[in-house]
Amino acid sequence: MDTKGRMAIPARYRDALMSEFSGSLVATISITDTCLFIYPRPEWEEMEVKIARMSTFNKDTRRLQHLLIGNARDLDLDGSGRVLIPQELRDYAKLDKKVTLVGQSHRLELWDTESWNSNRKAWLDEVASGLEIPEDIQSLSL
Repeated sequence: MDTKGRMAIPARYRDALMSEFSGSLVATISITDTCLFIYPRPEWEEMEVKIARMSTFNKDTRRLQHLLIGNARDLDLDGSGRVLIPQELRDYAKLDKKVTLVGQSHRLELWDTESWNSNRKAWLDEVASGLEIPEDIQSLSL
């Protein structure tokens, strides 16, 4: 990431994002990790509808709606295949020059590289020490 907050999207993602979504993306915060979620616009619009339809009578649900929808920012790939990550999102995810973009099927995650490496190591250590596998994952055949 450069000093202005522009990040080059790797070609393997960029080509698909341009051809399928015209480079139109949305970034928001993760509420469980110190990273950003980056969605193709159509994926985000589906997610936003689901979040917005949740009951506003529950204080915690309202707070999550405020955080996820309220922090969502439009991103557009420029002619050089870069996106500008807004300062407030960079601050939240503690993003600096070295960042890691992680593909997650329908979205990308943007991490500070040091944070990603630290979390990744902790997750691998947890797996090695006997991670409890959730029921919904146990039904999958990998």
